[in-house]
Order: sequence, then structure tokens, then C-alpha cells
Amino acid sequence: MSTSTPTPARAAYAPLTSLPRRLRPLLCLDDFEAAARRHLPRPLFGYIVGAAETNRSYRDNRLQYDDYRFRPQVMVDVSGRSTGVTLFGQDYRSPFGIAPVGISAISAYRGDIVLAQAAQAAGVPAIMSGTSLIRMEEVREAAPATWFQAYLPGDASRIEGLIARVAAAGFQTLVLTVDLPVWANRENNVRTGFSMPLRPSLRLAWDGMIRPRWLLGTFARTLLRHGMPHFENSFATRGAPMLSLSALRDTTGREHLNWEHVRAIRKQWRGNLVIKGLLHEGDALKALDCGADGIIVSNHGGRQLDGAVAPLRALPGIVDAVGSRMTVMMDGGVRRGGDVLKALALGAACVFAGRPFMYAAAVGGREGVDHALTLLHEEVSRNLAMLGLNSIAELGPDSLFRQWPAMEGGVISAGSGG
Repeated sequence: MSTSTPTPARAAYAPLTSLPRRLRPLLCLDDFEAAARRHLPRPLFGYIVGAAETNRSYRDNRLQYDDYRFRPQVMVDVSGRSTGVTLFGQDYRSPFGIAPVGISAISAYRGDIVLAQAAQAAGVPAIMSGTSLIRMEEVREAAPATWFQAYLPGDASRIEGLIARVAAAGFQTLVLTVDLPVWANRENNVRTGFSMPLRPSLRLAWDGMIRPRWLLGTFARTLLRHGMPHFENSFATRGAPMLSLSALRDTTGREHLNWEHVRAIRKQWRGNLVIKGLLHEGDALKALDCGADGIIVSNHGGRQLDGAVAPLRALPGIVDAVGSRMTVMMDGGVRRGGDVLKALALGAACVFAGRPFMYAAAVGGREGVDHALTLLHEEVSRNLAMLGLNSIAELGPDSLFRQWPAMEGGVISAGSGG
């Protein structure tokens, strides 16, 4: 796969006449959120947008990028620039990917497949969520380059069966999300009427009825063509239905899981092994010691421990600890091409975003995700040119200026280059 950057297909803010009318006003990833708020029922939008408790970590994930400003170089020939990166021997056109987002197929019709196919066509990685409603085998067949994310079952005897199923499906990269020892305090879910499974009620019915495009285009269409969605990939076997008065999902019993379980998975799993949800240098070293090929620095989009450090702030220390020995990636708050480049300059090999691409799938299906991916790719390419750089490999700390005041080692320090 070529990683060269072609001439952009359209100028920024030019009329987007090739797009469906509803997508033309959407000029950046943030625009998809407002569109999704109008399109999705209150509980589903609340699930995607929400985070834990006070949303402090969620907000900081966005604010973290303001710690840094760019230091561009000028009068550089950037006509042949490339935005490509290589991860685990695979070339990608852009240095970002689609993070796992749960229950995608209830927010967008066939959402898991839509996200995976759009990413593969755009030449970027996509991670399928373990909390998904389409069988992993179907998604892998539709988009073979997709990575699979697993939440380890609390019952250790079920772990081996799940990993065996992922391998049999043909996935080459397994992403273990490890920051869920217990279920988070997501008060927003209660306030918006969201639960997993969803509980039928008059309020839930009303929330769906007042969103007819979603009701007919996603929910009714799914029921008619594929039946009631179930949690298909939490275990080796099928899980609970998405909508039920009495069914329960087994999300308990993870408190005892530890690094020995990761070691056991490494012995069983022959593909690329990525550990997601790390914020501490010591944990990065443990992941390396367990044989992981890569890690994703992440606080779960602010959805787990409220007040957890923003990933970009944790990234430099983790890169210093393990970056020369494994692939270090990051997610959290990415909305602009500049966000992508700042994370790469601080040592990330690739970054991931989840919410904005889920919004894009909800409001525009495959065309919506294609549009969102194109917008972010063009921003990365444009900003790379404005920095006076020809490749992602040329990015480094000297491309950035750290704003004052900035927290470093718990002490406020003056801003400096590098």
C-alpha cells in the first residue's frame, strides 16, 4: 500500500458537491457531534458522549493539546510529503485510526462493518470493539485488516476460549483493554436512560419515536434484516440481547485479573498483541516484559477513572521508558490534524479517535465515516506542510513549544522549546 500523500481532492471550505446534502456543512470532526445529537435518541447519544462522574478526564483529554504550540519551519519544499506510517509491518496512509466504540450497530446501521470498511479503504487501522453487536467473523470477512479489542472475561476459564475464537476468525492484531477492573461510575448513563441491555419503557420508546431517521434507518432496519442485536463478542459464545426487560450482561469479576493472565494470553496468541489503557511507565514496562508488541496510552476517553491523567501528558514518560522497544500509540481527545501531529511529535507511532467516527457513522453511514476520515487526513497533510516537514518521521519534540504554565513532575515550569 502506498503511503504517499496525493494532491488533496478538494480545497478546504470549497463546495462539497459530491457529498450528500446532509454532510456538506460538516467541515471538521467536531461538527459530527452536533449532527449526531440531533439524529440519535437521547440514551444512545448520551452513551457515546458521556464519561465518568464529573467528566473531568474527558475535558482534560481535549485541553491537553493546548499545552503545546507548533514551531514551523518555512521555505521548505513539501510537495512530495507523506503522511504514511508503518505499524507491525503494515503500511498505513495516515498516522491515525478508529478506536473501538461499543454497541456501534445500534447507533449506526451495521456500524462495526461500516467503520471497519471505511478505515480499510482509507488506509488506516480500525479496532473492532469487544462490546459489539455484530459477530467478529462477519466484520473480519468484510474488512480483513481490522484489529480486534477484547475485554477479558472475569471468569478466567473463558479467556482461552475467547482468544481462540479471535484467532480462528483470522485477526492479526489483538488489543487487550485492561483498565476495567470494575465498572465505572457513569452517572450520565442513568440520567439519559441508558443501560446495557437497554430496558424497554415508555420513555425509551418516545426517545426513539422522536428520532424517526434513526428509528427507521437503523433500529427497524436492523430488526427486519438481522433480528434483535446481541452482544456477540464478549465471550466465545453469544451474549445477552441489546434490548431486554430481564437479561443481564456478565461484566463482573474482573478484580482478580493481573499480569499473569496477560502472560498466558501471550503464550496462546501468535499475532500482534497490544495492551490498551496504560498511563504509567511501570505498567508499560510490565507490558513489555509480558511480551506485548505495542501499547495504547489511554484513559478510556475519560470513561473509567475520573481525574485520571490525560494521555498526552503521560505519553512522553512512557515513550522514554519503552518507546525504543515497542510500538507506543495513544488515544484521547483527538479531533484535529494538529492534535494528531502533537501526539506524534511527543513519540506516539499512531493515534486513535473513537467518538467522532461513531458520530459520523450514525449521521452518514459509510459516506459519513469516509468524509470524517478524509477531513482528518487533509488536516494532517496540510499541517505537516505548514510545519515545513515532509514525513511523519521528521516530527519530534523540537517541532513543539511547551506553553507556560505547564506541569512537569508536579512542578510548574516555564515553557521551553523541545
